[in-house]
Amino acid sequence: MPLNPKIEQVLDMIARAKRPQYHHMSAQQARASYEKSAPILEIASAPMFTLEDLRIPTRDGATIRARLYQAVEPSWAEPAPALIYYHGGGFTVGSVDTHDALCRMFARDGQCTVLSVDYRLAPEYKFPTAVEDAFDALSWLHEHAAEYGVDAQRLAVGGDSAGGTLATVCAVLARDAGIRLALQLLIYPGTTGYQQTDSHSRLADGFLLSGDTIQWFFEQYVRDTGDRDDWRFAPLDGQRGAPDFSGVTPAWIATAEYDPLSDEGDAYAQKLRASGNEVTLTRYPGMIHEFFKMGGFVPEVANAHADAAAALRAAFGVE
Repeated sequence: MPLNPKIEQVLDMIARAKRPQYHHMSAQQARASYEKSAPILEIASAPMFTLEDLRIPTRDGATIRARLYQAVEPSWAEPAPALIYYHGGGFTVGSVDTHDALCRMFARDGQCTVLSVDYRLAPEYKFPTAVEDAFDALSWLHEHAAEYGVDAQRLAVGGDSAGGTLATVCAVLARDAGIRLALQLLIYPGTTGYQQTDSHSRLADGFLLSGDTIQWFFEQYVRDTGDRDDWRFAPLDGQRGAPDFSGVTPAWIATAEYDPLSDEGDAYAQKLRASGNEVTLTRYPGMIHEFFKMGGFVPEVANAHADAAAALRAAFGVE
């Protein structure tokens, strides 16, 4: 299909603004730019019953910020399911603030508690810090679920882009740790260490996320080229320490037709299926990377939001 007309307008507005791409900025400049631009095309923020910023301890003695969302009053008699969400941003930009409206939507429409995790960013914190922070947050909520009216037996992980990478890895780590998950919600996840797919070649320029920016993100995050071969960086093709992928929680995967990451998302779905796992894969036509955060301007994004929320409700058994 051709580009969605509203997506075309977005790309045209970006081109006319002549905004520098992230790979021409410092990490600090890129973060500031993303924080400023992230809300512009977002849906309206849904009201929450509970909105609480927390500090979660990590294995190295630090603490990280997380934000808890509850659209309705929690009931300790009937604990709610919960989604642990990891924001996108190439492991370098993004925060709980940039993904606030999206997490509110998941809490309201998915009928669940959401814990949005502010894992530490590169280049100050290199691989595998983000992975370790992500799993530490999941483990923390599993341990402290009852304190927040959460059902520890109905947890899901999710994320977009780099956050999708973290969610895929946490799904495997949770299986190995005996933490039962209901779903991994993967929104255009990054899954490969090397950008050699057809979609990376065809869509390297002109579709918001450029090939040069992807490489820049990775250069901020990895310690050396060997990290690109670690399965926790590249769950699709990373061989270093690669586990068996059988027996992980079912996956709901969204890819976008005009996203350089689309082929690797499709390939990861195939890998999970080949390992005997249940997968729902949808490629959204006419869309680009980051489209989940454009629902305030692109009407068709509402369909993807509804699909994701329905997948959560079904996995949690609240439909």
